Amino acid sequence: MLEGWEWIIIGVVAIVIIMWGPSKIPEFAKALGRAKGEFEKASKEFQTAATTATNAPIVRSNDEILLETARNLGITTDGKTREQISTEIAEKVKLMGAAA
Repeated sequence: MLEGWEWIIIGVVAIVIIMWGPSKIPEFAKALGRAKGEFEKASKEFQTAATTATNAPIVRSNDEILLETARNLGITTDGKTREQISTEIAEKVKLMGAAA
């Protein structure tokens, strides 16, 4: 037996046939298909943009960059101020430049 939604669909189809005639049904279906395709395309673009945004590079602070540079040069940073670390990095770079 037919239930509520099925009667609604049958009613909508009957109204479409009565209002526009049977010749307009293929045009209506084609327009519906195009709309569905555009929706799926926009959905994929949104997902791509969301994925790109979550994979964006992490912005680091100046202090993090300073500490990483010191570690890469083999300089210990425990208990030192930014200025002390910066001075040691500058000295180490000068020595490396003089050795090259």
